Amino acid sequence: MTNYFLRRLALIFPTLIGILLVNFIIVQAAPGGPVEKIIAQLRGHGETATDRFSTSGMGENRSAPVVNVPGNSKYRGAQGIDPALIKELERQYGFDRPAHERFLKMLINYLTFDFGNSFYRDRSVIELLLDKMPVSISLGLWTTLLTYLISIPLGIVKAVRDGSSFDIWSSAIVIIGYAVPGFLFAVLLIVLFAGGSFWSIFPLRGLTSEHWESLSWSARIWDYLLHITLPTLSLIVGGFASLTMLTKNSFLEEIHKQYVLTAHAKGLTENQVLYQHIFRNAMLIVVAGFPQALISILFTSALLIEVIFSLDGLGLLGFEAAINRDYPVMFGTLYIFTLLGLLLNLAGDILYTIIDPRINFDAMS
Repeated sequence: MTNYFLRRLALIFPTLIGILLVNFIIVQAAPGGPVEKIIAQLRGHGETATDRFSTSGMGENRSAPVVNVPGNSKYRGAQGIDPALIKELERQYGFDRPAHERFLKMLINYLTFDFGNSFYRDRSVIELLLDKMPVSISLGLWTTLLTYLISIPLGIVKAVRDGSSFDIWSSAIVIIGYAVPGFLFAVLLIVLFAGGSFWSIFPLRGLTSEHWESLSWSARIWDYLLHITLPTLSLIVGGFASLTMLTKNSFLEEIHKQYVLTAHAKGLTENQVLYQHIFRNAMLIVVAGFPQALISILFTSALLIEVIFSLDGLGLLGFEAAINRDYPVMFGTLYIFTLLGLLLNLAGDILYTIIDPRINFDAMS
C-alpha cells in the first residue's frame, strides 16, 4: 500500500506540468491577449496610444506621435501604434521573452507558490486566492456535507423499500431535482425567500453582513448561516439527486448477491446484513465519486451561484480572469485547482482502504 501511494505522490508533479503545458500552449495560440486588449482599449477611446499608455500608469510618458506609423505587427489592430510602445507593453506583461523561457520561469515560481501579480487588480495572485477561498470552501464543504447526509440515507431507504409508494414519490422528487438547473432553483429561492415577491427571510448578497464585525459571536454565526443557506440549497439540488440514485442502485446491486442470502440463512437480522455486509461493499462506488464531487462543487458548479448571490469566490475569480486574459490569475487558479484535485483523488483511494481493508492497490498495480 505504501508503495502505491508513494508512486501516486510522485506522479502529481509531472501531471501538474503536463496540464499546465497543455493549457499554456492553448493560451499562446488563442487570440486576444492582454497586449491586444490594451491596443483595443487605446483605439476604442479614440486617443493616441502614447497618451492613453502614459495616463494608465503602465509606462513612461512619451511625447512622440504614434499614429500612422507603418510596420507589420503580430498583434491585430496594432497598425499605426508606435513599435516602441508595443515592446514596452510586451515587457510589462512578460511577453518579451520566448514562450519556453516564460513557461520554465512559471514552473520554477510555482514550486514556491509564487504566482506573480494580477495584470489588472494590482494585487498578488496568492492574495487574491486567499481572499476568495473562504467563500468557495464554505460553499463546497456545506454543500458536500449536506448532500451526503441527505442522499446516502435516502438512497439506502429507497433500495430497501424498492417499488414501494415511498420509493415512487421520492423518485419523482429526485427526478425533478435532477432536471432543474441549480441556477434556476436559486432564482426561485430568491423570489420566494429573499425579498422577491413573497417573504424576505434570507439576505441576498454576500457571505456576511456589512456590520458583521460589530456583532457578537452568536449573532455572527446566525448571520453567516442566513447568508449561506440559499446558495447551499441551490447547489445541493443536482448533487443530491444524482448521489441518491447512485446510492440506491449500488445497494440494490449488493442486496441481490449470493452473500446476502447466505447471511440471512445464518440468522442475521436485516439491519445486521445491511450495515455489516452490504454497506461496506455498496459504499465503495459512492466514496469513489467524493473527490470529483467536491472539486465540481468548489470550482465549477458554484460559478453561477456565486454570480447570482454576489459571492466573490474562486469560481468567479477564475471566470473573470479568463474573460480579461489575466494570465497570472488563470494559471495560478489552474495550478491550485489541479493540485487539489489530484490530492483529493489520492484521498479517495485512502478512503477506499479505510472502508474495505481487503482492497490492496499494490496488488492491482
